Amino acid sequence: MTLRPFLPTLCALAALTAACDGDNSVRITSTRSESDAKGVLKVVDTLQCPQTMGSLTRKGSAQDGGKVCTYVGRKGTEVSLHLVALDGESPADVLKAFENRLSASLPAAVAQLKASADAEKARMQADLARADADTAAAAAEAAAAGADAAAARADGAAAADRASVHAPGVAIEAEGDDASVRLPGMRIETRGDQASVRIGGFHIDANDSDGSARVRASSGGGDSVSINAQNDAAEIRTSAAGEATRTSWILSDNRETESGWRMVGFEARGPVGGPLVVATVRSRDTNRGRAFEDAKDLVTLNVGE
Repeated sequence: MTLRPFLPTLCALAALTAACDGDNSVRITSTRSESDAKGVLKVVDTLQCPQTMGSLTRKGSAQDGGKVCTYVGRKGTEVSLHLVALDGESPADVLKAFENRLSASLPAAVAQLKASADAEKARMQADLARADADTAAAAAEAAAAGADAAAARADGAAAADRASVHAPGVAIEAEGDDASVRLPGMRIETRGDQASVRIGGFHIDANDSDGSARVRASSGGGDSVSINAQNDAAEIRTSAAGEATRTSWILSDNRETESGWRMVGFEARGPVGGPLVVATVRSRDTNRGRAFEDAKDLVTLNVGE
């Protein structure tokens, strides 16, 4: 039984707290705050735009009647703070417009992630077709289990690359690069270069052949995180529980781009009904560093945690 099929999965798991080795590693850290510890978000009429916030320095004065402030940071990082009224639109629609504008700075990353998503949909359809066949084959496999066990004992050479463990609550089957693990609250499946992990509300799907990994995590309270990565491109989304808006989005590309930007994103918060306070970030460095944290602090200063 080889460990190779588990490596993409282990790498994706490690990315949540540290990083996988290599120049294209994605480093992600997270903290959890209980929903009842979050304060009530304020209704804002005019932005508070201090001259400095951490590594950021304000350019000029507030614009558009106090609804837009612009900052610069290290290595040419650009941060813009916006006060946006919903005017009958949903927060999702308002933020999608910000996402579209920022995404235009990294067109290659957008195209790569879209191609990967399309390929994943095709794989899912194929998996559904295989699932029907697997269900039909399950009964036959169960009936043949005794005969297989006898054959396995007689075939010592082939059995060296097979493993089977069954105990109350535990089922492990492995053969070559394919494996299936069932434990209470956990399921791991590998098939060649593909790996799938399910642990409660935490899902990982990785494919070593095309360098893709997808992570979905959700809490019982409604907080959620999603990560899509494909070779040089990665997209991260977070959303907090509740009717108020507390969300963030990051898109990065490890390759050199014509515009010079390597990472874009936003932090957005606002009470039910708005307005939203949105801090957008464009950076030439794929390391999130202080710029995103300082942008988040600007949002917190204006609307609260």
